[in-house]
Amino acid sequence: MTVLDAAPTGSAVPAVRGQGLVPVFVRLKLTLLRNGLRQSSGRRAAYVASLVVTLLLAAGQVIGLVVLRGHAQADTLVVLLSAVVALGWAVMPLFFPSGDETLDPSRLVMLPLRPRPLIGALLVASLIGIGPLFTLALSLGSVIAVAHGAVATVFGVVAVPLTLLVCVALARSVATANTRLLTSRKGRDLAVLSGLVIAVGIQFVNLGAQSLSRAGGLSALEPFADVVRWLPPASALGAVGAASEGAYGTALGQVLISLLALGALMWLWQRSLVKLMTAPDGSTIAAAEPSRDRSGEGRAGLYGLLPEGRTGTVMRRSLRYVVRDPKTKASWVTALAIGLIVPVLNAVQGAGSVYFACFAAGMLGMQMYNQFGQDTSAFWMVALSVSSARDAYVELRARALALLLITLPYTVLVTVLTAGLLGEWEALPAVMGLSFALLGAMLATGALASALFPYSIPQDGAFKNVVPGQAGLAWISLFGGMLASAVLSAPVIALTVWLHVADRQDWLWVLLPLGAVYGAFIGRLGVRLAAPRTADRLPEILAAVSKG
Repeated sequence: MTVLDAAPTGSAVPAVRGQGLVPVFVRLKLTLLRNGLRQSSGRRAAYVASLVVTLLLAAGQVIGLVVLRGHAQADTLVVLLSAVVALGWAVMPLFFPSGDETLDPSRLVMLPLRPRPLIGALLVASLIGIGPLFTLALSLGSVIAVAHGAVATVFGVVAVPLTLLVCVALARSVATANTRLLTSRKGRDLAVLSGLVIAVGIQFVNLGAQSLSRAGGLSALEPFADVVRWLPPASALGAVGAASEGAYGTALGQVLISLLALGALMWLWQRSLVKLMTAPDGSTIAAAEPSRDRSGEGRAGLYGLLPEGRTGTVMRRSLRYVVRDPKTKASWVTALAIGLIVPVLNAVQGAGSVYFACFAAGMLGMQMYNQFGQDTSAFWMVALSVSSARDAYVELRARALALLLITLPYTVLVTVLTAGLLGEWEALPAVMGLSFALLGAMLATGALASALFPYSIPQDGAFKNVVPGQAGLAWISLFGGMLASAVLSAPVIALTVWLHVADRQDWLWVLLPLGAVYGAFIGRLGVRLAAPRTADRLPEILAAVSKG
């Protein structure tokens, strides 16, 4: 639904002249919100649930900040919380561009509106929503927690709306400057990766909380708070704390910094808005450019190092899926990030083992599962090129080799990094050999699972990886394959355990060549076993992966 669809009936220009833009855009925002909730009951339920959760969090936040009133570290907590909320306002439009339809000002390009009054009206309309409500509660609770005295209360009255306005202006300026990005394929990739960013952020928050508990609480953050309190919008709330201590000059300077930041953000917002509405878009520029010669593009750069024939072609296609397909890219980035975070964070905390590095091989080996699902309905082109078990073997082998181009060096990197952080260099060959064996086993079971239990990956939803009705296939493919991989890796695992139990650590180096050879053997064997099954089940595989 466009802005024009939601506009009130009648002439838009007389309404704007007679009443001003602000009430028109406020009604427009409410209309967009109401019409969006009318689209489906699921959307209404999600919005109501989000509103209830936000209200509960806001109420708990205000109560917690009020309880902290008079605490020695209340000012430190308030300043850092406001900085975190401002950071959220800055990055959330990049990951959730569809959360507010008015974040795309290009919808207003055909209306006779000038930039300056348009920005003012959009700023006021942006104050309607769940996010502004949460930020307002944070600002109000923060002022109550740190304001002591009449002068500090006056600064607090200014700091609450100023903090909210700076956050909203920051989000608007970022969204407007990146509108073209948010409506492109890269923007959709950002939306797909948002869950990963949140998951990784939670891990670092967990690590920070544990570090604080060991370092003595919030007092360890005072040096950071001393810097952040001079950065907008945290400086507005920092001014309240400064005024409570009688430092009125400092408080005035901090408020002035936030006011200047608000003015700068409004100027940047207006500049981006003018550029967006007057500059040609990418489609116009592309149409005006002469056609480019794309001959030999597939062999350019690093792709030129790949082998000729079907093997090189399939490897290039698989690597391009990793770079260009949003779902494949999200899966790979998730595996790379979690495969590094789990062993490294445990090593940093001093509670991990060097064998946690095998987690990276396991996460990356899972990318071999459901190889044909990433082709979706385009698998028919692959099926047409497979006429024998030999063709299927070359296809699966090339996909496995493309995966190994990334997984092998990454596994070595994670293993070396984990061993270095823990200082257990003597166990490095054993861990690396065990990782290679596990990776080969997962390549084998992944090839078989791709042939026997293929499923379709939907392309329309950012957070759905299996179409309805095929969840059982996905569970069998992934968890059954992982259990089978553990069984196939049992000889190397048993040898590793025996060497430790028998106190023969001086022989752990044997596991490196043994694990590499065993992993290569078992991986090749699994691909060979999967090839005839793939060649015999091409129609079934095509039907299974085409449901999304």
